[in-house]
Amino acid sequence: MVNPLPQKGTAALSVRDAEAIAARLHRRCSLRPRLAMVLGSGFQPLAGEVRAAIEVPYAELPGFPPTGVAGHAGTLVLGHLNHTPLLLLNGRAHYYEGHALESITFPVRVLAAFGIRDLLLTSAAGGINPRFRPGDFVRITDHINWMGVNPLRGPAERERMRFIDLTQTYDPRLGALLETAARKVKLRLRSGVYLAVSGPSYETPAEIRAFARLGADVVGMSTVAEAIVARQCGLAVAGLTCVTNLAAGRNQTPLSHAEVLAAGERARPSAVSLLKSLVGLYAQAG
Repeated sequence: MVNPLPQKGTAALSVRDAEAIAARLHRRCSLRPRLAMVLGSGFQPLAGEVRAAIEVPYAELPGFPPTGVAGHAGTLVLGHLNHTPLLLLNGRAHYYEGHALESITFPVRVLAAFGIRDLLLTSAAGGINPRFRPGDFVRITDHINWMGVNPLRGPAERERMRFIDLTQTYDPRLGALLETAARKVKLRLRSGVYLAVSGPSYETPAEIRAFARLGADVVGMSTVAEAIVARQCGLAVAGLTCVTNLAAGRNQTPLSHAEVLAAGERARPSAVSLLKSLVGLYAQAG
């Protein structure tokens, strides 16, 4: 079990706290992967494909907020997928659960301190683009932060730049690997802009019409804050989301989390195939 750090408020978590947790993980496991994934709704079955060297519940990692949403296991996994070393964050906490964004994004800071260089963020989202259908996978090419808060807000730390350029948040190299991985498994991969809201309520039809005018293709309640912090930490970022429902006003049935989970369940085999293909190509690319 990882010994806890001294109790601190969320705002007190720092680069040094992240480094302390990373150092403890280093002592527990000799693997040093360069690639990590955050597994959101519908993507977590990939964890079952990994030959785990260690699996640590978030409850044993100081500063990691607990996951409270169905389908989010809340474990850090270090292991191999085939022969490729990989670090997984199996599930995430969400802003709408009452956590501060600084707390939600702290695990990304731990990944950077651990030595991760490339990060794939996965999620479920509602489809705004009229061409998108439930079950479609979308490579995120850009985002709109509509959460009303930024994870970099607060006292500046000397170790990190405060004013981060987000012109190219989502790395073209990793995006190209995703495209190739999808073709390899004969899966259509769409691309588009992800708009993040705070949740937990779903959007109104008027909001969805407004978001469409802003240029959003999908809407969700995660990913964006993690991407911002990852870029501050110097990580290359890719984003992949699965359309699990049509956004408000685009279908005739009420929106529900049960619908999201059911659609994620149906998409599981394709999600696992796509991610396994990506990891294989990543290993080949060196």
